Amino acid sequence: METKQRNLILTVVGILVLLLVLWQTSTVTIKSGEAGVLYRQFGGGTVTDFHFSEGFHFIAPWNSMFIYNVRNQEQLEDMEALSKNGLSISIEMSIRFRPIIEEIGTIHQTIGQNYKDVIVMPEVRSAARQVVGRYDPEELYSTKRDFIQDEIFNDVKSRLERMNIYLDAILIRGIGLPPNIKEAIEKKLKQEQESQEYEFRIQKEEKEAQRKRIEAQGIKDFQDIVSEGISDKLLRWKGIEATLELSKSANAKVVVIGQGKDGLPLILGGDTK
Repeated sequence: METKQRNLILTVVGILVLLLVLWQTSTVTIKSGEAGVLYRQFGGGTVTDFHFSEGFHFIAPWNSMFIYNVRNQEQLEDMEALSKNGLSISIEMSIRFRPIIEEIGTIHQTIGQNYKDVIVMPEVRSAARQVVGRYDPEELYSTKRDFIQDEIFNDVKSRLERMNIYLDAILIRGIGLPPNIKEAIEKKLKQEQESQEYEFRIQKEEKEAQRKRIEAQGIKDFQDIVSEGISDKLLRWKGIEATLELSKSANAKVVVIGQGKDGLPLILGGDTK
């Protein structure tokens, strides 16, 4: 009896162990931001036209599931490149990329899970060296930096898309030059800035002088127009009108006709009431 119980217990334990092993080998949990590629041991190998999405999945215990991170990933890269004149330039870059989720089966079959080291970074380094080699150190350090960044991005993006990898961005975080070259470039840029400021001040003074000439010419033209329209007779007549108005006031005065300058009436004031 005891032997039968022992055999039963061993059988149950064996079944439980087998079920546990089957459970572990037959179930897969794909987390958020991941996707799975199935490899069928006896059914054609890597499945390239279908991927497993997030969640809990059952698979045959003899098959394998390979999990891929399909979120945007960032890789920092410090590298050296030669400029147009052969000077060594250090570049700090940030690269953001992800696999095209619909094509992860093909990626797994042709490249593998280490596609970042096999494809992405070598392509970035190659394109960066080609682009940097077309520019002088001064252009890399100042005027063409954004343009160079876009040129590297467009070159790498087209290459990676052919390999089913999406490139989100390439950002140049820093460009390093030898200290003496950097100092010379900064000195030149400072001199150019001072020269531009000097030219600006000259242009400003020239515009101000031009404004004053136009203003003076306008005043002169106005005076010429006014002087041409005023005659001696008109001035005498206006003087007479003004004298008559003053004579109507309550103040005591004596008006002598024809005794003032240019024949205008002469007013002799009296005491004011």
